Amino acid sequence: MEGRVIKSTGSWYVVKTESEFLSARLKGKFKQQDLKLTNPIAVGDWVTLDKEENQETAVITDIHPRENYVIRKSTRKQHFSHIIASNLDQAILVITMKNPRTSLGFIDRFLVSTESFRLPAILVVNKVDLMEGEDAEDWLLDIHEIYEPLGYQVVEVSALNDKDLLEKFKPLLKNKSTLIAGHSGVGKSTLLNRLVPNASQSTKEISNFSAKGVHTTTFAELFPFEGGGDLIDTPGIKEFGILDVEDHELSHYFPEMRKYLGECKYNNCQHINEPGCIVREKVEEGYIHPYRYQSYVNILNEEDSYR
Repeated sequence: MEGRVIKSTGSWYVVKTESEFLSARLKGKFKQQDLKLTNPIAVGDWVTLDKEENQETAVITDIHPRENYVIRKSTRKQHFSHIIASNLDQAILVITMKNPRTSLGFIDRFLVSTESFRLPAILVVNKVDLMEGEDAEDWLLDIHEIYEPLGYQVVEVSALNDKDLLEKFKPLLKNKSTLIAGHSGVGKSTLLNRLVPNASQSTKEISNFSAKGVHTTTFAELFPFEGGGDLIDTPGIKEFGILDVEDHELSHYFPEMRKYLGECKYNNCQHINEPGCIVREKVEEGYIHPYRYQSYVNILNEEDSYR
């Protein structure tokens, strides 16, 4: 039988088939595209599985090819990576100005990852009811001025207080598989509970199918969205290390740079200090935001500090 992984708890997975939820484990080891993964199976994966003799658990025998995925460097194992979720239609990055503050560098690293799979991304600014003062106004203005001209939608919300939150999000989420990501504390869970009111109840129901600790909050989980589609909630991300992007490809995933590629004097221009670089000219002329260019340089140099 076939099903989609809706929750990962490390060594066990909750899989939704056409008729039931099953607690499943992986049979053997799978080598996947030469990737060294901390999680061979990700939430969103489609898998083939066989029921075990007890009929209550199953063994995953095959992982179907992924249409796409969002991946980052593992924070626990050097040279390993972690797939956050797979088979997505879009991604939402929840950001906040404070408690915690989301840096522009973190946003740009996330967007490079989504761009590498041509995955549309939406920036959701949460806790706008707590944003006071000139610093907050400047930060919010920067978010709009930097990212909206690049084609990224910016949505301002207060997950706790917006009365029309569900109506605001329905057109964005309907019939789409959506990843929700962000730092711990930005309000992802609050947002999810407002968008999927029975999310906590669903977790309890699913846990009845497995005694392997599926109710833990430290793993990704997929929830159906009323009216079609689903949302994939993820643990908080402290840092976002870029993977699967070569140095010569990086500028392709900055939309504002992409339009000028091929115009530099040298075909292999990395837009750092080469003569005749059109990208750096456009930065000086104001067509490319200096914050974005600095993020490009930081990623290229594999710097771990975020602005």
